[in-house]
Amino acid sequence: MAQDATSYIQHHLTFAKSASGIHLDTFWVALILGLLFVGVFAYVANKATAGVPGRLQNFVELIVEMVDNQIKDAFHAKSKVIGPLSLTIFCWVFLMNSMDFLPVDLLPMAAQWVGYTFFGADPHHVYLRVVPTADVNQTFAMSLTVMLLIIGFSISAKGLFGWIKELFTAPFHADGLVMTIILMPVNFAFQLIELAAKPISLALRLFGNMYAGELIFILIALLPWWINWVLGAPWAIFHILVVTLQAFVFMMLTIVYLSLAVEDH
Repeated sequence: MAQDATSYIQHHLTFAKSASGIHLDTFWVALILGLLFVGVFAYVANKATAGVPGRLQNFVELIVEMVDNQIKDAFHAKSKVIGPLSLTIFCWVFLMNSMDFLPVDLLPMAAQWVGYTFFGADPHHVYLRVVPTADVNQTFAMSLTVMLLIIGFSISAKGLFGWIKELFTAPFHADGLVMTIILMPVNFAFQLIELAAKPISLALRLFGNMYAGELIFILIALLPWWINWVLGAPWAIFHILVVTLQAFVFMMLTIVYLSLAVEDH
């Protein structure tokens, strides 16, 4: 039983990989959810009415208003990018996190059936992980994109030479030329540490929470069906908070980091 349980867990935690090592399940699930977000919001935008809105329009407007309020409170510059970016981050991360609510065997078993029926593949060697944010490659890809945006926002606000100057003159400032030169390597080291810490913290926070949630659902699925429902339902209800909070935190930290990037130090 221990070996069977171990094999079950290992199978559910194995990615579907291409020959080059790309995690195909993470890529395709994230892409489909991203297209779903764009499609729904584009549909609502095209069908929006100034009269009595429908439920879907009300829901979308509620999300947009929430994101807009957070930007007004945390971002103190002008940018046409920050709004769509923040909305995309929140909705996309939320949708990817929400895949954790599906029964852990539902889509993997469907993938095994398709692989066996249409391609003659051994079901034991057909893998599918459906929570993209439980893949550290996905969370690091998003956080590295945020880091590039931080650099881009900073250069846009201060100019290339202003950004380079800040790398060597902050956070420790000096009046004299000699002390400025002495502090340059110290400032540069601190700036690099700060810049690297932001994407690492963003990626690992999201990955750690979603990986832990996914693993708990897998462990619950190993229990008898009646205990499965007794433990699974409360955990799923609690996980709604985790899923939403992690999407909100990723969005808010991105807004704060970009706000700091355009400020003078």
